[in-house]
Amino acid sequence: MENIRNREEAALMLADRLEKYQGQKGVVLAIPRGGVPVAAPIARRLGMPLEVTVSKKIGHPANPEYAIGAVSLEAVAVDERINVPQEYIKAEVERIQESLRKKHRLFMGNRQPVNLKDRVVIIVDDGIATGKTLLSTINLVKKQQPSKIVVAVPVAPYAAIEQFSAIVDEVVCLLVPPYFQAVGQFYQEFTQVSDEEVIGLLQEQESGE
Repeated sequence: MENIRNREEAALMLADRLEKYQGQKGVVLAIPRGGVPVAAPIARRLGMPLEVTVSKKIGHPANPEYAIGAVSLEAVAVDERINVPQEYIKAEVERIQESLRKKHRLFMGNRQPVNLKDRVVIIVDDGIATGKTLLSTINLVKKQQPSKIVVAVPVAPYAAIEQFSAIVDEVVCLLVPPYFQAVGQFYQEFTQVSDEEVIGLLQEQESGE
């Protein structure tokens, strides 16, 4: 397989590979925005709720681009080796969670996030580039003690597959190209996904549950 037509085609092919999880107590966790059109058909096929995961890195006080941890609505993961004042981390976590709550409300309305404890959690994105967002999502999900973590993506570089296979229970990936520059190069159609599209897919999924 050279290329994937679009996110919808990728979703159907990934759903085929994930069918063994059908009927299990699980949740499909989409990384917005591009992961949502891939995750929605998977959640439908497996009969699982669809959630978006909103998380954000905590930047170093001296260099905001340098991530020292990550925050989601339910969990905080911080690199303990980095010496940063606790007050700074506490203030950042509060500030970031407030912005994440707004984002979650935008996408999910007033629905409470599904409790991930003892569930099969299938994390879906439209591809892995640097893997930073995915890594922070996995660290945050682990803190909620799911029974299993599965990563499902249409395309990823080999190094990322190796990295994530070592820390989750299963990685399902359609394309692992030898020369990888950007996720979009392996799609025939790779359009921007709007907030409206994400909200529409989530509402559709909820009414179909």
